[in-house]
Amino acid sequence: MQFNSLDTKFIEKKGLTLKKVEQQLQLLKTGLPFINLERAATVGDGILKFSDEQSLDLIETYDKHKDQLKIVKFVPASGAATRMFKFLFDFIKDFEPNKQSINAYVNKFKAADLSLFFIGLEKLPFYNLVVTYLKAQNKNYNKLSNDEKLVAFIQAILNEDQLAFSAFPKGLLPFHKYKDHLASAFEEHLFEAALYATSNGKASLHFTISEKHKEKFDTEFARIQQIVESKTNTKFDISFSYQKESTDTIAVSTKNEIVREDNQELYFRPSGHGALLENLNDFDADIIFIKNIDNVVVYKYEDEVAKSKKMLAGLLINIKKQAFKYAKDLDAKQLSHDDIVEIAEFLICKMNVVISPEFEKYSTAYQIDYLKNKLDRPIRICGMVQNEGEPGGGPFWVKDEGANLSLQIVESAQINKKDKEQKNILKKATHFNPVDIVCSTKNYKGETYDLQKFVDHQTAFITMKTKVGKDIKALELPGLWNGSMSNWNTIFVEVPLVTFNPVKTVNDLLKPTHQVL
Repeated sequence: MQFNSLDTKFIEKKGLTLKKVEQQLQLLKTGLPFINLERAATVGDGILKFSDEQSLDLIETYDKHKDQLKIVKFVPASGAATRMFKFLFDFIKDFEPNKQSINAYVNKFKAADLSLFFIGLEKLPFYNLVVTYLKAQNKNYNKLSNDEKLVAFIQAILNEDQLAFSAFPKGLLPFHKYKDHLASAFEEHLFEAALYATSNGKASLHFTISEKHKEKFDTEFARIQQIVESKTNTKFDISFSYQKESTDTIAVSTKNEIVREDNQELYFRPSGHGALLENLNDFDADIIFIKNIDNVVVYKYEDEVAKSKKMLAGLLINIKKQAFKYAKDLDAKQLSHDDIVEIAEFLICKMNVVISPEFEKYSTAYQIDYLKNKLDRPIRICGMVQNEGEPGGGPFWVKDEGANLSLQIVESAQINKKDKEQKNILKKATHFNPVDIVCSTKNYKGETYDLQKFVDHQTAFITMKTKVGKDIKALELPGLWNGSMSNWNTIFVEVPLVTFNPVKTVNDLLKPTHQVL
């Protein structure tokens, strides 16, 4: 018996069951299979590409229907800004000002990120804010050498007893500098939502955040609400939720021994963005836009981003209309052979569903059940951008254990790169996943799906972490847009590159889409 009575109580208090934790341990022990790629999804083979005229028609469809729909924009926003500043933390730790200049350090360590940071320093949105702070703290600031000023600048944004930008939630960090103010990613999401996620002049946004940051987000919204509502002529309904404790996963040592805290309590970890499926599962909405907190642009690019979002939503409306009609027919009508063929062709041609080659041999009753099963699922329309060499996931045709083909968003960590064939398929990928999703989570009767029923649990991740200097194995749930949506009906659409502007490091704020001038 691995667990004692105190362990069992602790597990239940977290909202977990002993059975679920034992399943997690088993996965950590046995490992998880790699994804089996069949081929990369490309334009004409799994990815749609619309002409300007087709896009305008879809935008018109969305604008025509949106005021009759309940619309929510769902923004995963729990990440801290810490990782954005990793190369700066490394610099402060390793730099020896008495022994070398910053230029010598950059050359010695080939610190390209650091070099770019210094070159673009004055273009960072918070540059003036930091310099003003430093001058207020040190009357002799202007007498410092250039190297001393640069070190002081970095310490000010990193140190907990100074400005501590590295401890901010990423959503509240100053991202953009306008003429009269600094804008956070949180603020930009509001302005952007007003352009495409409104219904009857109201925009509903839901942010998944760390509970400890709730007060900071409330304060920021109170500060900007009147300004944003006035400028956009939109009312905002802002809500927040937290990653649920019941989604945490147990950790083990490299020898698969249970890891415990100093007080002997079991050690659980947050299980990645796949945990947010529980949060998404709580929604009652007709259309849900999903977009990461750090993927925003300055104002002059927002119209182009909004058009792309509306295009995806217009496609969703068209697809839903036809899918719901067929789902209703499958439930209510005596279907002819021609009716069944028509529905099968819709699934194949419009929803990328690969029908079994044995389908024609099935009895009529079984054909109807088969089509019901394929049709009666949540729908996601996923924007895909042309591959620019960014790290992360992409669109692929994937074969499961039963040799069934489906479209999936696959992370590179899920692919066996030691397998030459799989590696070659990865190399042929033409598109990248920017997390630009518009989805429907209701059936034709208006009932909300239980999204947990559509997860592929075999697509979880095992990652190596450290705890008090010791290596441990951690389990991450199937990613929110990966295995958590594995059994949704999926449509991929090429979208403009301007829709993908993540801020993974502070230097990303120097890119054109984050610069006003």
